[in-house]
Amino acid sequence: MLLKLVPTNTNIRFIDARKVAYVLSVVMIVASFGLFFNKGLNYGIDFEGGIMIEIGTEGPANITRIRTVMKSLNMGDVKVQEFGAANDVLIRLEHQEGLTVDQVVEKVREVLPGAIDGEISYRRTETVGSTVSGELISDGIMAVAFAMGAVLIYIWFRFEWQFGMGAVVALVHDVILTIGMFSITGMEFNLSTIAAILTIVGYSLNDTVVVYDRIRENLRKFRKKPMPDLLNLSINDTLSRTVMTSVTTLIALASLFFLGGEGIHGFAAAMIWGIFVGTYSSIFIAAPVLLWVELRREPDNSPTPGMEVIPPKKKRV
Repeated sequence: MLLKLVPTNTNIRFIDARKVAYVLSVVMIVASFGLFFNKGLNYGIDFEGGIMIEIGTEGPANITRIRTVMKSLNMGDVKVQEFGAANDVLIRLEHQEGLTVDQVVEKVREVLPGAIDGEISYRRTETVGSTVSGELISDGIMAVAFAMGAVLIYIWFRFEWQFGMGAVVALVHDVILTIGMFSITGMEFNLSTIAAILTIVGYSLNDTVVVYDRIRENLRKFRKKPMPDLLNLSINDTLSRTVMTSVTTLIALASLFFLGGEGIHGFAAAMIWGIFVGTYSSIFIAAPVLLWVELRREPDNSPTPGMEVIPPKKKRV
């Protein structure tokens, strides 16, 4: 059904709209930087530090009920999730001003019986300090930086350096806009968000490589075609694949966003945004950048039409 909705012989002039796309991207990037440095991000417990309480229940834990009861304490960001068996629960809370760790645990002990049937075993209580949180932030930044560096090397060796530059520009564009989205919406920024950004980098790269493969094929096939026309042709050739991949991925992510629960909400939101900006950058950023860096064609050694090809004379022995 989806194949019928996506025409295979499109001729959309994407490259002609590149200047509008440049302006739009620059405005969004500047806005993202402005929001990040003025408003900042809503860092979760992973980055801000907090208190972790591990408990065990007699039967399968009702995570929704536990989460509702914990939020009634008005202690800010609270994360409740299963790990291991169905009766293993991990509760994470922010550091509370004016309260010691023991006082926070005592408040949790008072409300949990209203959400859990049977006995509750408190297995361990840990605190995540600012030092560990700072290390997590630096490790997350390094992970994203190493991923984009590896992408540059991969594209450079597989294609040419011009393709590598175009891919990295598109990936940096996607990462900055994703951070800007989290800043403007105020959604929690945690380790799962870093995982989502790395996934977005992989998705966007995959889409870009598909377009670049077709561009390279068409460079060999149409040696006389003007570069803007060749780029348009390549994007249109891969458009049906791009649309089908994006739509099917969005269907799965929408299910995660609406039905996956609060624990995966931020990851799914980041991925949905990443699908849009990744598809946009593959078409309007990665391909047009090749015009900036003056992508070279392979020399055309084919004879001019109508020209007689004279074989070389054989030397006499």
